[in-house]
Amino acid sequence: MRRRTQPPPAPLPQRRGVDPVRVRLPAGGAWETVREHLVARLTGAGPGVVEAMFHAGAVVGADGLPVGPDAPYRPGMSVWFHRELPPEVPVPFPVEVVYRDEHIVVADKPHFLATTPRGSHVGETLLARLRHDLDLPALGAAHRLDRLTAGLVLFTVRPAERGAYQGLFRDRLVRKEYEAVARHDPALELPRTVRSRILKERGVLAAREVEGEPNAVTLVERAAHREEDGLARYRLLPRTGQTHQLRVHLNSLGVPILGDPLYPEVAPATAPGDFRRPLQLLARRLEFTDPVTGARHDFVSGRTLTAWTSPRDWARD
Repeated sequence: MRRRTQPPPAPLPQRRGVDPVRVRLPAGGAWETVREHLVARLTGAGPGVVEAMFHAGAVVGADGLPVGPDAPYRPGMSVWFHRELPPEVPVPFPVEVVYRDEHIVVADKPHFLATTPRGSHVGETLLARLRHDLDLPALGAAHRLDRLTAGLVLFTVRPAERGAYQGLFRDRLVRKEYEAVARHDPALELPRTVRSRILKERGVLAAREVEGEPNAVTLVERAAHREEDGLARYRLLPRTGQTHQLRVHLNSLGVPILGDPLYPEVAPATAPGDFRRPLQLLARRLEFTDPVTGARHDFVSGRTLTAWTSPRDWARD
């Protein structure tokens, strides 16, 4: 089996917890200079942006020294630079650190905050905040939560140990417990294990269930219900980790999670900064044996779901 080579260390520091961009120059092509290649490659940067970066000395080589605008193109060469962060509306909710030692950090993520940089969410992400606030530039995510889901996320402090913790999730050695609020259906027989095949296509917002061998398994329990507002609190124990799995499975049972903008139907996009109706889904608990220290961990989120704990506030919003 061919070993995967590690990328060279970045010669530029992070900015607000965000890594610099690394571009490795490919073989082939008719570019004479590094600048010509980046102009052709970074078409979304806008006219004159790449040239301005070179003239400002913002594009550097592995030695950390600026690469000149006329530097010759050399296949295999790597260059680094910081991209301009997209305008982002700050997510006005705090991040709580549940646990921290020399190997891991467990954070309690608020709704609306992306776990790691992706697309238009770069600086306003849980990873960037923690790197900056804890002064841990090498911090990395062992797994991810959807941006709209709140709750516990495990991070690793040492890059060399990240694979061991990621392996816990890959090998299903982490007991994950979620909580959701949805309509109470007295005819719905619970507990039950939902099994289906979920397909999430690139570029399509919502996932869907299709025929075939199940790849998504969730144990669904009713933890409590209220007659006065017809809501129930559900305990969800996923045995697999497909994209949107819990949202798809509750929707398939006829009780879509409150505040879900995708299920049962894709809702019109809300305005940036509209944080009034968070998805009522929470990653409540993480249990696992630490693969490095051997310690047994059992972490519980301190967050609550508004529709259940403050139904008047939820109804008013």
